[in-house]
Parts: sequence; structure tokens; C-alpha cells
Amino acid sequence: MMRMMLKVENLKFRIVYLLVFAASLLLNSCKDDEATAPKPRAYFRLTFPEKKYVKYDGDCPFTFEIPAYSKMDIDQNYNAEPCWLNLNFPSFNGTLHISYKAVNNNIQGYLQDTYTLASKHQIKASGIEEQQISKPKNKVYGLVYDIEGNAASSIQFFLTDSTKHFIRGALYFNAVPNTDSISPVVDYIRKDIYRMIETFEWKEDETSNRFAKTVHKK
Repeated sequence: MMRMMLKVENLKFRIVYLLVFAASLLLNSCKDDEATAPKPRAYFRLTFPEKKYVKYDGDCPFTFEIPAYSKMDIDQNYNAEPCWLNLNFPSFNGTLHISYKAVNNNIQGYLQDTYTLASKHQIKASGIEEQQISKPKNKVYGLVYDIEGNAASSIQFFLTDSTKHFIRGALYFNAVPNTDSISPVVDYIRKDIYRMIETFEWKEDETSNRFAKTVHKK
């Protein structure tokens, strides 16, 4: 009788031991799965500066407002022309490239060039939306190309008075295009670009004519 009781107790001990061993294996397996499971992609947390604007009024035949946190530089490339500018956004490693052209019965060529440059991004873009600009009071007309997807340039635009002036802008980032990471920054800078367009004005004819003469001399 005593031996039988000992055998029963021994059997119970073995069963408990096996259950504990199995449980430990299961826990270790879960930990290994957690360690090897792919982690969701993380992005840096961005801090956006307060929206404040200042008037840009250089030697070019136009003025507009730019963000206080940006910096306007003259384009130093070897092929740059007068009033080719770079509006830099140091906090976001981005630049709005601005190029000006004097119109002399050749506006159709400028319009075609702008459309061609914007269309080049359709390969990587998921879509392109166009926003028409019309401010008859200030003789400012144009188009904004809002390029969606992993395109190198997210926003492009042109403005003209249709007879004397033509200006083009294109936003680029010094980074590999990635919609998930750049999208919040594009949304933030887009407001600045529309503020620039909203406040855009051509200078008086006297200033414009003086600038045009300088360009033609070069």
C-alpha cells in the first residue's frame, strides 16, 4: 500500500515537472518571436516653428512674403541667371528653387517648359493636382502643381503677368523621397508657398523696365 502511494506521488511530481518545463519553453519561444518580429518603421518627431512671415524685397521685379524661419539666397550655379533664387528651409533640409524670366513674345515656350518639368515626376508620383491662380488686380496668373507620392519635387508652380514677367518655383528636399516621412513637412511648407503666392506682387513698371534693360545688356 505504501509503495503504491509513493508511485502515485512520484507520478504526480513528474507530471508537474513536465508541465513547468513545457510552460518555460513556451515563454522562451514567445520572447524569441518578439525579438525577431519586424518592428514598425519609426520616424523622427518633427518640431514645426511658429508661422511668422517677413517681406522679401530684393533687386528683382517682384516682392512677396517668406517664412521668418527660411533664408533667401542668390543662386550661385554657373548657369544661374539674374533673379534666380533659392529659398532655403534649414530646419527641413529643403529648398524652393525660384527662377525668373523676362517675357519677350516667348511665354508659350516658358509654359511648355514648366509643364514638361512637372510632368517628369509623373513616373514616381501617385497623382498631380493643379490649382489655378488668378489675381487680376495684381496681374498675377499661374498654376500650382501639387505632386503626390514619392516624387523628387512635391510642389511646383509658375506665375506671370502674361506680357513682361514669368517666374517658376520648385520645392526639393535633400533626401530620398518618402511619402510617409516627408508628407508632414510638405503640408507645412505648402502653406508657406501659398502665402508667398497670395502676397506676390510685381513691382512698378519703372523698376521692371530698369531690370529688363540690365538683363538684356548681359
